[in-house]
Amino acid sequence: MKFIVSNTALLQNLQLINGVISTNTVLPILEDFLFVIEDSKLSIYATDLETSMSTSLEIEAKENGRVAIPARILLETCKNLPDQPLTISIDENNYAIEITTENGKYKLAGENGDEFPRIPVAEDVKKVSIPGSTLQRAISYTLFAVSNDELRAAMTGVYVELGTDGVIFVATDAHKLVKYKRTDVQAEQNASFILPKKALNLLKASLPEDEQVKISYNTSNAFFSFGKVSLICRLIDSKYPDYNNVIPTENPNKLTLTKKDFQNSLKRIAIYANKTTHQVILRITGSELQVSAQDLDFSNEANEKLNCLYEGEDLEIGFNAKFLIEMMNVIDSKEVKIDMSSPTRAGLLFPTEHDDNEDITMLVMPVMLSA
Repeated sequence: MKFIVSNTALLQNLQLINGVISTNTVLPILEDFLFVIEDSKLSIYATDLETSMSTSLEIEAKENGRVAIPARILLETCKNLPDQPLTISIDENNYAIEITTENGKYKLAGENGDEFPRIPVAEDVKKVSIPGSTLQRAISYTLFAVSNDELRAAMTGVYVELGTDGVIFVATDAHKLVKYKRTDVQAEQNASFILPKKALNLLKASLPEDEQVKISYNTSNAFFSFGKVSLICRLIDSKYPDYNNVIPTENPNKLTLTKKDFQNSLKRIAIYANKTTHQVILRITGSELQVSAQDLDFSNEANEKLNCLYEGEDLEIGFNAKFLIEMMNVIDSKEVKIDMSSPTRAGLLFPTEHDDNEDITMLVMPVMLSA
């Protein structure tokens, strides 16, 4: 079996799906790309058994076939070759691979493509379509809040609620929570599932902004399709916590301030905070916000004053600076609003500017003030 392909086109497609491949695997073939040739079209697959991605491109080929090719050595070879046609030959008896260029030949050992794990097929699925830019925005707003605690499996992914009145994305690690809602995307019927973090990172890196993303899902897998790319991921089989229950509804103290000024102040003050709690203290009196932190173990202390708009009683409350900074990093509004009730209850963050079709709520738990 032999085919000819552009090195640049091949490299682009390999890089698109390479993030799926894990180097720490019990099955050596999972470190390979699966090449499938049918009617002068090359389809390339990568999987770690939980997440699979595929893409396709046109090639010159006179026969069909399949072979598994080691990902790392193929990718590194393509990266270091100039743009030129590659002739790739496969010995169907022992799966030896030879790559021929204008000035050289490269040989490596492949594997039987029939031994590559089966890629899940979309069966008994429900479907919904979302603009790529919308899905990318939803992922950007929620992914940072996902938990890394494997003992809480549900929280290691983003919870998606599809409904006739919109779609909701939720992520939490029990210390912070993000709820992102769109009213301009509707599903034909209500459904919910939990998408794993790795799949969302891969989607975020490859989603087109100007294309519709077709999403199909059943009880075990979600299937994403856009352009010539397909991503399949196994859903997290766990019950998501009742996130609405932890979002406080009565928050009479409302703080509004410039996001950039607040973000930069937090970054500076956090340097002097305790390295375990990362606690910063917000003291709000009238139209003045004082941001401070101290680390008694090392006699470190810092404080700054910011102008703000504030409605409510004078308040002193502690938060984890890292969490606040993470939230500021994804908010693209010029100003941010923080609603609070007391030093022992969660604060809610909102961008003051957002799309008319979206609703963004961020929650951060307080760090208790020392007596």
